[in-house]
Amino acid sequence: MSTPHPRLSMNQGTIKHSTLDEALRAVAAGGYESIGLWREPVQEVGLAEAARRLAASGLRFSTLCRGGFFTMDEGPARRAQLDDNRRAIEETATLAAAGAPGSAAVYVLVAGGLPEGSRDVIGARARVQEALAELAPEAEAAGVTMAIEPLHPMFASDRCVVTTLAQALDLAEPFAPEVVGVTVDTFHIWWDPEVLPQIARAGTSGRIATYQVCDWKTPLPANVLNSRHYPGDGVIDFATLTRAVEQAGYTGDVEVEIFNDDVFATPFDEVVARTAETFAAAVAPHLAAATPAPARARV
Repeated sequence: MSTPHPRLSMNQGTIKHSTLDEALRAVAAGGYESIGLWREPVQEVGLAEAARRLAASGLRFSTLCRGGFFTMDEGPARRAQLDDNRRAIEETATLAAAGAPGSAAVYVLVAGGLPEGSRDVIGARARVQEALAELAPEAEAAGVTMAIEPLHPMFASDRCVVTTLAQALDLAEPFAPEVVGVTVDTFHIWWDPEVLPQIARAGTSGRIATYQVCDWKTPLPANVLNSRHYPGDGVIDFATLTRAVEQAGYTGDVEVEIFNDDVFATPFDEVVARTAETFAAAVAPHLAAATPAPARARV
């Protein structure tokens, strides 16, 4: 097996059923230098212990997934969700400090869908803006970048009312770029006819907090959430998108995040190896820098 590209990061969502220890062990054994973690496995062992184990692994930390989901009307549920996001900001800061040099204090946010019984998508997006304004001072104090992730429009009703990079950037604009940035995920934005100028816009304002890759292939399964594929197995033009992200000034780790039931059922070490192989073929040739360079929000 060839050495994985030094900027490749395994998002733990790709090996969904792994514990924190299993993920750290498989990714490190696979020769990777970086990992993106999910909150649930971190919480299973406790934040302090998770930080200790991450530090012992020698891996960089690329992102923490995920938070947000704050489109509901004001009330106890919204207060509880905002408090949970505050905890996630703390988790992100602690894990980034524990990771190897070059780790990034980036917290990925999914806005949330329409509240039960609502058709007011405009109001839901306005509540996302309000939530960001409430959380921004705490993220700034912690040195954490909240990275708004636009999702494909098929998820607008139940998962994310932010569906384009332009919308994510509009939401981020009132805040400093080191406090609120965006997640560029190929699965969600490849179709957008405005994606290239919006990537350039994100670069000009210094708001690309993380770049995530996986592929799109039809027909989609009944559970469209788990319809992602290894890079190169579908129709996404990784050459054009990756070059655009590079030209926009992004120099950090590139995460592979795949939700796919067949991938979930595959042994972790096989997924780790297959991910590195497909990344090397489909994405790595278009990365300008061979190794991660210091970038905003990296520690």
